[in-house]
Amino acid sequence: MSQESDQGRMQQSQGVESAALRGSDLISNYDCNGFFDEMFHADGVPRLGLEFLADRLRGLPLGELQKRQRAADHELLNMGITFNVYGHASGTEKVWPFDLIPRVIQESEWRMVESGLKQRIRALNMFIDDMYHDQKIIRDGVLPEYMISSSKGYLKQLQGMNPSRGIWCHITGTDLVRGGDGQIYVLEDNLRCPSGVSYVIENREVMKRTFPQLFEGRSILPVESYPEQLLKMLQYVAPTTVRDPTVVVLTPGIYNSAYFEHCFLAQQMGVELVQGPDLVVHDGYVCMRTTRGLKRVDVIYRRIDDDFLDPAVLRPDSALGVRGLMEVYRNGKVALVNAPGTGVADDKAVYAYVPKMIRYYLSEEMILPNVPTYMCADPQERQYVLDHMDQLVIKPANESGGYGILLGPRATKEQLATYRELVQSNPRNYVAQPMLALSTVPTLCGDALEGRHVDLRPYILYGEDIYIVPGGLTRVALVKGSLVVNSSQGGGSKDTWVLRDELNR
Repeated sequence: MSQESDQGRMQQSQGVESAALRGSDLISNYDCNGFFDEMFHADGVPRLGLEFLADRLRGLPLGELQKRQRAADHELLNMGITFNVYGHASGTEKVWPFDLIPRVIQESEWRMVESGLKQRIRALNMFIDDMYHDQKIIRDGVLPEYMISSSKGYLKQLQGMNPSRGIWCHITGTDLVRGGDGQIYVLEDNLRCPSGVSYVIENREVMKRTFPQLFEGRSILPVESYPEQLLKMLQYVAPTTVRDPTVVVLTPGIYNSAYFEHCFLAQQMGVELVQGPDLVVHDGYVCMRTTRGLKRVDVIYRRIDDDFLDPAVLRPDSALGVRGLMEVYRNGKVALVNAPGTGVADDKAVYAYVPKMIRYYLSEEMILPNVPTYMCADPQERQYVLDHMDQLVIKPANESGGYGILLGPRATKEQLATYRELVQSNPRNYVAQPMLALSTVPTLCGDALEGRHVDLRPYILYGEDIYIVPGGLTRVALVKGSLVVNSSQGGGSKDTWVLRDELNR
């Protein structure tokens, strides 16, 4: 959590309510500051369908919203809902930062988003499969060959691999943003080990416990069935010869930033949480060590990166994986979720080609547009980037968590000079995009409601069919003016409501 938001919460926890306003004052004083706000129009009028939420907030007595926020923070602490920050000075574990004002999406808009995500996942899965087989999209000149041969996410060891059911990207977290024009854009795809879905479920639970009045009379699409849907998908992709598959969650351990989520999902699904030393290859199968001896494992929901899966084939110094795992996988005797090698489509440079993939593989036009992207590997586009660095966001192709990003309009001359050298020395590793004016959502900041920038990460499960948890994780930049929503860099989250249309109730 940011220092600013920490101070706000601390004041509340000490009972400082002298400056607290009534709900009506909080709403009347709210200013969109020229951004597209998810709840209010620029003139302060609530958006269509959100009048009920504004009215309920207006009706709150003095200090009530702050009181509820304190209760939510206390609930999160008691429930042990945490995340880890690598190298954080005050320790590795922090309570999940959460804001009580929900982000609301109308069902009609959600259905459009859902259709766009399903289209995108089908095309990406076909692309990954193509990359490990005939590479037709390259032969037909749609995608340049160097884009794959230079990709850190492409695993040549998997060439010719056929994962169970033909599915590579079983679980995807796709980051969406809304620009100042009101359009929803796909910012990036996360197809390796996307995290955060546990907070979607826990955010809803905390909201119901601490502010149930907000839900009264409203039909909000549920999110609680995600673990059930996840287990259903994992069982579906098990080797087809297995009738009652054994599923495990493979974690790197307690020091991983998403360890809470690994434990949560394993517990919710009723499956074992294991680490690399708990597994062994025996007689051509992966087995789990138990007090009764070895037990065959059929599906591994792995939360460790590709490089660490098998020291015999990938990174030789890995102590997190299982020696011999990749041979068992290639022989079809264990399923890995997500499939190794999906990182070839998780590359921010490859992202720019997704519109072409959709046309090539599906013969369709893209429903959810990409953010316009400049490829630094292309000489002409690279020159444009170098000439306009102070106007663009520059991203490394294979980083995550908001690391390595340069916000050109807010960068110093020294930072711009550093990134100029980085781009010129390794252009393949960088892309650039215009700096979008991300939409805002009212957020409780001390004794006031202020707009904070948000994105949205829906979670997509690809099994027998495609299931998308309604809404997903709204991440909010708690630091005033910040566009970085990642929890590792001061971001928090909100409950995301998909509000069922009146006709569908």
